[in-house]
Amino acid sequence: MYQKLFKSNHLWKRISRNRGLYLLLLPSLIILICFSYIPMYGVLISFKDYKGSLGIMGSPWADPWYKYFIKYFNSYQFVSTIKNTLVLTGYNLLVGFPIPIIFALAINQMRNNKYKKTFQTISYMPHFISTVVIVGIINLIFSPGTGLIGQIYDLFGAKAPNLLGSTSAFKHLYVWSDIWQHMGWDSIIYIAALSSVDPNLYEAASIDGASQFQKILYVDIPMLIPTAMTLLILRCGGLMALGFEKVYLMQNDLNLLNSEVISTYVYKLGMKSSQYSYSSAVNLFSTIINFILLISVNKFSRKVSDNSLW
Repeated sequence: MYQKLFKSNHLWKRISRNRGLYLLLLPSLIILICFSYIPMYGVLISFKDYKGSLGIMGSPWADPWYKYFIKYFNSYQFVSTIKNTLVLTGYNLLVGFPIPIIFALAINQMRNNKYKKTFQTISYMPHFISTVVIVGIINLIFSPGTGLIGQIYDLFGAKAPNLLGSTSAFKHLYVWSDIWQHMGWDSIIYIAALSSVDPNLYEAASIDGASQFQKILYVDIPMLIPTAMTLLILRCGGLMALGFEKVYLMQNDLNLLNSEVISTYVYKLGMKSSQYSYSSAVNLFSTIINFILLISVNKFSRKVSDNSLW
């Protein structure tokens, strides 16, 4: 009892001593509680026959309580939405994760600081373009009738392929446009990690006769591994949480077979069909899968290396 009281007093003393830092943290904490934790009670909709007039607490419980989960598992969209989500996120992770690292290593090798800063600034700029504008640019380039690709084909008297309506081309357009938009921004954290490398390590490597490539391989990359592993764990934990806006804007009747993902399916169920309980159950299922992936990848990373989130 005395030890617990002593630890409690010691904790409050530490908080009091660092109250300035806790005050800086307070606005973020309030926002997190208001927009992330308080709305969590809304997941009850997944287990109820929700009616807007009755509210969440007043709506009757579904019979059985897992009715809407079973409905999703038995629906024809179950396999396709999960497959499309995993294909897009897996493809994006496989290609989009190493490219910012390679980009950061390339920038780090530039010796002209003026050119380096200019190049970095230009590479960051696409990140601030809105999703609507990005999809508009994609349409302007790849539209078979009025787009840039269509005009080039017209010059040679040929008919341009309809890439925007192609089920096989959808994932490539989505992923590579996403990489172009966010590659420079995602490389910032790696550039920051490389800036902390001790110059003595490069000098020691030069004395040992290491080439530039060997310096990258044995000095730069090991410094990036802890940061890269942390970001990889976080990205793996969000494999099922594919962004809604861009996929929805790029969707059309021709590519719907490969572009219908969980987030767009939930939107159509909830906002268009007013099936709130069903859409909430589908979204909760996706969240549970993300949580399991995050725990599993973090545990695996901790076993094979010294890097983990906790």
